Amino acid sequence: MFENLVERLERSFKILKGEGKITEINVAETLKDIRRALLDADVSYKIAKQFCDDVKQKALGMNVLTAVKPEQMMVKIVHDELAALMGSESSDINVKGHPGIVLVAGLQGSGKTTFSGKLALNCKSKRGMKTMLVACDVYRPAAIDQLKVLGEQIGVPVYSEDGVKDPVGIAKRAVAKARQEGVSLVIIDTAGRLAVDQEMMDEISALKQAVSPTETLFVVDAMTGQDAVETAKAFNDRLDFDGVVLTKMDGDTRGGAALSIKAVVGKPIKFVSSGEKMEALDVFHPKRIADRILGMGDVVTLVEKAQEQFDEEQARKLKKKLAKNQFTLMDFYDQIQQVKKMGNIKDLASMIPGMGKALKDVDIDNNSFKGIEAIIMSMTPLEREKPEIINGSRRKRIADGSGTSLQEVNRLLKQFEDTRRMMKTVMGGGMANAMRNMRRPRR
Repeated sequence: MFENLVERLERSFKILKGEGKITEINVAETLKDIRRALLDADVSYKIAKQFCDDVKQKALGMNVLTAVKPEQMMVKIVHDELAALMGSESSDINVKGHPGIVLVAGLQGSGKTTFSGKLALNCKSKRGMKTMLVACDVYRPAAIDQLKVLGEQIGVPVYSEDGVKDPVGIAKRAVAKARQEGVSLVIIDTAGRLAVDQEMMDEISALKQAVSPTETLFVVDAMTGQDAVETAKAFNDRLDFDGVVLTKMDGDTRGGAALSIKAVVGKPIKFVSSGEKMEALDVFHPKRIADRILGMGDVVTLVEKAQEQFDEEQARKLKKKLAKNQFTLMDFYDQIQQVKKMGNIKDLASMIPGMGKALKDVDIDNNSFKGIEAIIMSMTPLEREKPEIINGSRRKRIADGSGTSLQEVNRLLKQFEDTRRMMKTVMGGGMANAMRNMRRPRR
């Protein structure tokens, strides 16, 4: 996400490097490059120009502290303006009601049905809400079946009526049933079209009028760039939705839609979605996104993702094992599973300041763990518990069983021993000792 823009902006700021102060000349040169970067990111010319005008006004009207370099000051100004362009603060959805009702709208292929499932899981697991999904896409083949599969996957009931082609009637009856059964949130998945048309707008407007949703969300494919912004505007003019959901963000290296929608439509981006995993739904935080665009990482989101997967009881047991130097290969395997649940490994790494640039051309994904997992699972329980018993013949058997090489097995065992040794040092003598040992030259 925003990969190209991150790189271009970094080059833009280098124009100010070594300058003693901000002047109209060097600011103009920097902003010319920033404007080009925004246009390449598929931001409209009007928004890019207005953005650069606002940055210029702030930069020239600011007294630069002697302790702050012009380049650093410009990064700070651009960061604040980027956050403001995207809405400054995150915006929550309104799910209060008896029940709360979320109406999901958008074009065909934008990811509405998948998002509906993700939102249902999010509200069930993070808000503790009793949730119901409603299948109102009565036109697309297999749309109802898709929603039923997702509902079963996340443990959320799906209301549907086979053979009925009346989405307004289905929605009204679903809400009535939800009220009877004490459901606290109803999420209505609606039909999309390949383009905005009158029939589609009439139907979604009738649905909204019939059920009076507490929240109406417009789902749009981020990869369509400026087309996404124009489609959002057309929907909002007719539907007056409450917020936007950007899907397929993992496939968008430009980010024009995320940067433009709030300015054009006047409605906040509330969620970003990436990948097919049901957990892959994030609240949109403008300031954190601005951090990532400027290569500052996003440590807060990284910590939040870790906390979501954090099992306190498991952590206590692990700490005891580490203290007694009883950390096993099975514990190592369990830690890999926890990391994988947090999301795409490369995306997670890019949230660490400086790592995004370092990993730009490195191909890392969750499949990178497959070899390690296969090796560990090809061991006997005793071998996982006591890797020191793994001799030459055992290593050969493990390599054959896991479909890997003897070198890969040897490398994993060495890495595990190094990790265990480091953990023992940290637990025994503190981090200072660990750092001292790392600096000590090997003989």
